Amino acid sequence: MPHLLHLDSSADLETSRSRAIGQTFVDAWLEADPQNTVTHRDLHRAQLPHLADSSLHWPAHARPEGSSPPADAVALQASLIEELLTADVLLVGAPLYNYSMPSTLKAWIDHIHVPGVTAGDKRPMAGRPAVVVTSRGVSYDEGTPTAGWDHAVPALQLILGTSLGMPVTVITTSLTLAEAVPELADQIDRGREDLALAHDEAASAGSRLGGMTRLE
Repeated sequence: MPHLLHLDSSADLETSRSRAIGQTFVDAWLEADPQNTVTHRDLHRAQLPHLADSSLHWPAHARPEGSSPPADAVALQASLIEELLTADVLLVGAPLYNYSMPSTLKAWIDHIHVPGVTAGDKRPMAGRPAVVVTSRGVSYDEGTPTAGWDHAVPALQLILGTSLGMPVTVITTSLTLAEAVPELADQIDRGREDLALAHDEAASAGSRLGGMTRLE
């Protein structure tokens, strides 16, 4: 049966919309087939270290001469890559923090993106679906002053899609600050509509992908 790797990175453990929408996907995934499985890695609760050595950007055979990264860091990277490779589908909770992804998620990316292992001429995840759930405090619509300021989703599309070869679906909810910031009060209805639509999209995607045949 299909196996899902679910990553959360929001620092908000109570009211996070990316966490809630991601859970909607997981619930639909498990409902689609009771034999489906999930590995949940909470990158905020159990934070990964930054890369211990720059040579870990490369596979062992391609590391600069004289490189000697710590053995525990090598083992951690290998375990994270193996965890990814066992997944038929990847679900990433990626709230927008300061116009980019949370540093906890970036640390995971740095560990698993290795040319010759997961990227470049070897792309074992190619063809396996990735779903990115992103939540944003304001609107980043075309034509608005903040258009193009989202530097999280494009980076994830580049890394997961272009580099790892995964077809990427993005589920977005915007205006998460509308009910807390007076200047955004006129956008409350749209924020609520965005949230409801994102939950619907997550449920649909979870059900569809949860009914797939395990990739071999």
